[in-house]
Amino acid sequence: MSDEPMTPTPPEDAAASDDAVVPAASSATTDGAAPILRLETTTKTFGPVVALDDVSIDVRGGEILALIGENGAGKSTLLRILSGDHQPDSGRLEVDGSPTTLTSPRDAHGHGVRVIYQEPEIASTVSVAENLFMGELPTRWGRFVDRGRLNGEVQRIIDESGFGGAIDARTSAEHLSSAQRQLVEILKAMKGDVRVLALDEPTSSLTEEEVEQLTRIVTQLRDAGVAIIYVSHRIREIMRLADRVAVLRDGKLVAVREAGETNEDELVQLMVGRSVESFFGRETHKRDEVALEVKGLTTDWLRDITFDVHKGEVVGLAGLIGAGRTELAQTLFGLRPWVSGSVTLEGRELHVTSPSEAIASGIGFAPEDRKREGLFLQRSVAENISVTVLEDLRKWRFLRFSRERKLVGELIERMNIKTPSAGQEVSKLSGGNQQKAMLGRWLARRPTVLLLDEPTRGVDVGAKAEIYRLIHELAGEGMAIIFISSELPEVLGVSDRILVMQNGRITGELAADEATESAVLGLAISDHLSDVASPPSATGAAA
Repeated sequence: MSDEPMTPTPPEDAAASDDAVVPAASSATTDGAAPILRLETTTKTFGPVVALDDVSIDVRGGEILALIGENGAGKSTLLRILSGDHQPDSGRLEVDGSPTTLTSPRDAHGHGVRVIYQEPEIASTVSVAENLFMGELPTRWGRFVDRGRLNGEVQRIIDESGFGGAIDARTSAEHLSSAQRQLVEILKAMKGDVRVLALDEPTSSLTEEEVEQLTRIVTQLRDAGVAIIYVSHRIREIMRLADRVAVLRDGKLVAVREAGETNEDELVQLMVGRSVESFFGRETHKRDEVALEVKGLTTDWLRDITFDVHKGEVVGLAGLIGAGRTELAQTLFGLRPWVSGSVTLEGRELHVTSPSEAIASGIGFAPEDRKREGLFLQRSVAENISVTVLEDLRKWRFLRFSRERKLVGELIERMNIKTPSAGQEVSKLSGGNQQKAMLGRWLARRPTVLLLDEPTRGVDVGAKAEIYRLIHELAGEGMAIIFISSELPEVLGVSDRILVMQNGRITGELAADEATESAVLGLAISDHLSDVASPPSATGAAA
């Protein structure tokens, strides 16, 4: 083991900067430079499915190449070819201009190519330092792990990379946040003298603060000469970070654009064939009847929450991370206790103390983390959809499978869930289809009020459009919907009315026709509620 592992050292000013976002380098910095890695006329099939169709693409040192496309466009297959997990059926891979065959991830690492997937492969039972030097731990007397040397060496790597404030070498990996787990994978790549780093949806489960931290890290690596391939569904994130953008559709490379010479609408049209504005198509379905009325709701986090939602109305909840939006949804669904206040559903006062009580009362909830909190990943699509209506599908104590098949089949067709069959394990579906399966259980149950927490997180633009359509269909049928999202454009595009939260309180209310991004942000950040001792107005709206 080398005493001095080599790491790309970012420029001093980049490492020390506290700016939220480091601007992307001008694409001119890489113009004319020879690509580090190139795919030529590459095709990959799986049986009758053509995953990549005659794709040619290159990536240069010191640039961020964004790779975008709908689920199923071929992005994952391309990354797995670069990682050595898959070999192409035809075409050629070149590294530094020389034809190369990558037969395994170890082989790819040997050529300086690393792929970091959405779920980092970190050993949770050991420390950050042990993860970085797995298989080559320093020892004393040839028998015992030299933890002092190990921790010191890894902390030096962390500090020299400019990430000293973000992570500690001695921390157990089980205590790491999603962003820190990504960082450990990046540090492992840097230790191995990475030249091409591919990141697959790296920010899909991160907080806004963690996104900014990861953005700084990626730009530092770019400035140190690493070639970055960046896969994301977040078009705005792509626009501010990338130097070039490559668009895949149905396995084909349909366009490569300089980031400074394109825009969100063009990229969306290249991916799916229609404009951003056409996604929302909001129509007001608000009725006179109040479905949900909340008065003075107070918990250990929320303070004096007062609002109502009418039948057929979509009410958006906006605010910064930690504002209390998720906590409010969880409280209404019985996942968190409340101290005082009242909740009335269709004129009936409730005090739900568990999700089962909430469901029985007429409240549904699609949580933010669908994999950990929403879906039964090892169960079928059918089981995930029918779980909320099993009593209706039973006769005596036995499940009537014919009724389940009929119900689930109708919902799969209505929601356009792309699955080989209703019996398919839900973990095998794309993120967008998993999300639609989770929404399907509430279409089956038909609650009075549906709470949606980040329902489009980590799904492609086409799946987002279908989710928006489903939301408006449900509102049109009279369902009251509370819609939580960190993406302001979709809050504005989907909601009939927007409530803005900050530090566990509602600080303002905006009708759809008066809501703008600046107006919402103003209510979300104004004074950071420095006067927290003074209660909001009786309606929860800004004075």
